[in-house]
Amino acid sequence: MSERCVPDYFDRQAVNEIDRRLGKITVEHNVKIAWAIESGSRAWGFPSPDSDYDARFIYVRPVDQYLSPWAPRDVIEMPVEGDMDVNGWDLGKAIKLMLKGNAVVLEWLQSPIVYTGDPLFKHEMLSLANQCANRINSMRHYFHLGTQQWERFLALGDAAPAKKLFYSARPALCLRWMRLNGDRSIPPMNFQTLLLEADTPIGISSEFEQLVAAKAQTRELGRTDISAEVSAFILGEYRLTEASLPATTPAQSPENIERAKSLFYKLVTRYSPV
Repeated sequence: MSERCVPDYFDRQAVNEIDRRLGKITVEHNVKIAWAIESGSRAWGFPSPDSDYDARFIYVRPVDQYLSPWAPRDVIEMPVEGDMDVNGWDLGKAIKLMLKGNAVVLEWLQSPIVYTGDPLFKHEMLSLANQCANRINSMRHYFHLGTQQWERFLALGDAAPAKKLFYSARPALCLRWMRLNGDRSIPPMNFQTLLLEADTPIGISSEFEQLVAAKAQTRELGRTDISAEVSAFILGEYRLTEASLPATTPAQSPENIERAKSLFYKLVTRYSPV
């Protein structure tokens, strides 16, 4: 059974082109795409009218390629053309990064916009993540991502586009969500869900919602202004995280490594092209 969930408001020509590119990849690279989704601002919940299409996928190669000492590259990238960006990761790369705490794969698995994929693949990968994801490293991921974007947003001053604000605000909300949700390691992908589940103060949440609505009517490079309260909220979350992060991160346990290896073997066996 294949899952597909593409909003009706998506440009039909763009969706057809993404489908065409995904099909071309499976043939030219001889891979099976187990999961293909939309990432970026469209999936996060704060698109602009001219937002790019950021299609991402996880693929499985033939079994014999995993047995070769000269394994192919673990990334497949198509040339970026116009507003179309399509690329993906090999299953092995996705699992290793997921266990290290890289939150990118976790977001791909949660995307509300699915071009194609097996729901069982999603379920089993998320189950592994819930057991094994490195919470501290996930916090580091969002901290470094968010603070870099925040510095860029501030450096642009009055010329700062709305997307730079959201690229820094969303990681801050992820960190707040993790701080308030005990040992849970996988924050929601959707910005509006984060606002709700991170117990965002009403005034801050209301301003963010207004900014989302304005961004939906403005080109990607449209500038934006924020209140001192929102600025303090974002910076405060980064300062709290910086103060709480330990100097070192415990290594993955042998048990988790074995769980990951077992799932990798099962998924390669299931999805490997003939």
